Amino acid sequence: MTQTRAPDTANPENTVGPAWSPQAMREAQARAWEGVHQIAAAVRPGMRESEARALGETILADLGMGQAWHPLMVRFGENTLRIFADRNAPDLALAENDIFFIDIGPVLLGHEADVGAGFAVGDDPEMHACAAAARTLWRRVAAIWAQEALTGTALYDRAVAEAQAMGWRLNLDVRGHRVADYPHPSRQAAGKLGDLAGQPSAGLWILEIQIRHPTRPFGAFYEDLLA
Repeated sequence: MTQTRAPDTANPENTVGPAWSPQAMREAQARAWEGVHQIAAAVRPGMRESEARALGETILADLGMGQAWHPLMVRFGENTLRIFADRNAPDLALAENDIFFIDIGPVLLGHEADVGAGFAVGDDPEMHACAAAARTLWRRVAAIWAQEALTGTALYDRAVAEAQAMGWRLNLDVRGHRVADYPHPSRQAAGKLGDLAGQPSAGLWILEIQIRHPTRPFGAFYEDLLA
């Protein structure tokens, strides 16, 4: 049976601001996904990451998502192995057979939306499988969270095991984080989901999944709200 866990605001990692609303948080996420898919549809082989970011910012602005709490991130090819903090990545061009991911953090309905996904172009079957596997792994781990009363640390331990069972390697430098109403300074103090000693509450935590191919230099990414 699926468990519903309201925020335990007695714990600092679960604090929310006065404007926080679980309904608004979910709606902000749903709207943000439109932005990711429109950017992905506009990305073409031959385009450089910098060009894709500039185009993505225009698309988001046209969608009313010009305000962001974290910058738009687009990664191509080998850069899909890099984490968000690696800002000085080479400005790669997308090849005919390639993989990429998009990560956006718009402020919508007064809340910190945060969504991201990987995509493949061309006909490399392993790249398409990698992009799909990140989504599948996210759903498996989210289902475990919904069904079992696990800590954030234990949840990522399970994610490692699930990734290995699927034939991929999980990057534990990427292990989730808090979101809430905006601005929300205490979000930073909450730490990573993968370090959380308590149980993640619904509507507050972003589950991040970043995997890599076991032998080839590329990976994939997927993130969404544990709602």
